[in-house]
Amino acid sequence: MTLNMRGPVGYVAAAAVFVALLVIAWPVLYPSANPVQQSSNGAVATNGPLPVVPVVDLNLDRLRNVGGELPASERDPFRFRPKPPPPAPRVQAPPVVFTPPVPTGPPPPPPIPLKFIGTLEKGGKKWAIFSDGSNVPRYATEGELVLGQYKVVRIGVESVVMEYADGKGRQTIPMRGQ
Repeated sequence: MTLNMRGPVGYVAAAAVFVALLVIAWPVLYPSANPVQQSSNGAVATNGPLPVVPVVDLNLDRLRNVGGELPASERDPFRFRPKPPPPAPRVQAPPVVFTPPVPTGPPPPPPIPLKFIGTLEKGGKKWAIFSDGSNVPRYATEGELVLGQYKVVRIGVESVVMEYADGKGRQTIPMRGQ
């Protein structure tokens, strides 16, 4: 069995062998490029001078007990004391409440209780169809009264403009369907 090394597989294999040899031989050829060495006990040593670290005076004499015994503590973790009273609540000024001005005119008239449910064109006239909650629909053209108290001002495509018979309280009622 022969191994053919003349294809792309051969080139890749040769490149891999070259890189492996280069990685193994690099520390031998260039020893200054690898300054850190680790000893068997885990300490790290360098080939160059160590940096100078300032030594801080620890005052170890203060840690030694000069007087013999420690003074007795006044703190007893097993003695319970009543809780101190809570701090007095802060007194805040009441917030300023803005009250909107009250309208001085007469109250507006109540809304018109009719539903606009559609339009009808008959004989060149446009009729609006209303429902007042009963089972009988109401029909009116522009200028006529509905239920004797609401006047149809204008009939639009999707809404009707109505007002009270005395001319006050004009409202636009949108088409709502059934």
